Amino acid sequence: MTGAGIRQSLMSSVAFVRARLISFVAVVSLAVFVSPVLLQAQAKKPTTLSEIVAYTGADREKILIAGAKAEGKVVWYTSLAGSSYKELAQGFEKKYPGIKVDVYRAASNELMARITAEAKARQYLVDTIETTLPLLKSLREDGLLAVYTSPHLAKYPTHAKESVGNGLYYWGVNRESFIGVGYNPNLIPPSAVPKNFNGLLHPQLKGKMGLTTSETGVRIMGAILKFKGEEFARKLKAQDISLHSISGRAMADLAISGEVPISPSIFRDHAMESKGKGAPIDWVPMEGVPTNAGATAIIYQAPHPHAAMLMADFILSPDGQKILENLEFGSPSKDFGFKRWYPEAGLNTDQYDKEATKWQKALRELGRK
Repeated sequence: MTGAGIRQSLMSSVAFVRARLISFVAVVSLAVFVSPVLLQAQAKKPTTLSEIVAYTGADREKILIAGAKAEGKVVWYTSLAGSSYKELAQGFEKKYPGIKVDVYRAASNELMARITAEAKARQYLVDTIETTLPLLKSLREDGLLAVYTSPHLAKYPTHAKESVGNGLYYWGVNRESFIGVGYNPNLIPPSAVPKNFNGLLHPQLKGKMGLTTSETGVRIMGAILKFKGEEFARKLKAQDISLHSISGRAMADLAISGEVPISPSIFRDHAMESKGKGAPIDWVPMEGVPTNAGATAIIYQAPHPHAAMLMADFILSPDGQKILENLEFGSPSKDFGFKRWYPEAGLNTDQYDKEATKWQKALRELGRK
């Protein structure tokens, strides 16, 4: 999925949302969530969403648990794949008996379509969302995110939380996936394993390298252009790289099978998980590592506000982070010894779309199909 693909397929719906909601919701959001709430929320028990998300009293967790149990459930939308979202939901339900997690898991573009449709119909179902930054930026621009605070966010670095001031945030990054070079050590000798992007030009790698054309490949192409430039990309073309319309997970499987012995578009967590099970695969970072960041946000007009906030707290808490860490996800609060690069950092949705389109074009021109 690319940012451009999402925006093109949903242009009419988003236009409606912006026309109907930004003029109302965004203005109301600003009026609701600014400092008066912070002053008033501590003086009384919170009841509305705007009060609940800003409350920092000593009895905060007690109030959230009692309110969430009365609400009975939390509706959670996520783009987490595999067993990760199931384990988080189970962990939450185990810690908070009596509060059910209704999960809708889908790719980011499908989440965008669903949330936009709900907003258009003014039938809000989702409470808490966990997904990638391009989608969250789009939802924020359309006035569909609430702002909130969480005691756990204090431990997160500044770049990993989207601040609006006064101790409130649109989201906090709860997991990172790192894109780098995965390879089959039975087929790639140690002398040919790249230590940086220049290493991809090693003569022994010619004809053995593949790239996925999914968003994973697009983002690593963006890193190549950012850190090495267009001239390097032209040199890389001579390596006879094959292109594959598959996911990053599937590309890791091709490296394991030996069909594509090495690829710069493999996620660290996929490689390490498989390596831990005895599969012939290893992973190395380049000098700039494209980082897919997943973050937690709360939807404006969440129908179960106490449960929405409690779910966000859990994902960002040490309990939620431990579950994700056990699944080989990275955390923004940890140093992994390489330089992270967030491709969407500093860009609004339209700007990111343009960059992603440029990277996608360069990727198509790079390889053979």
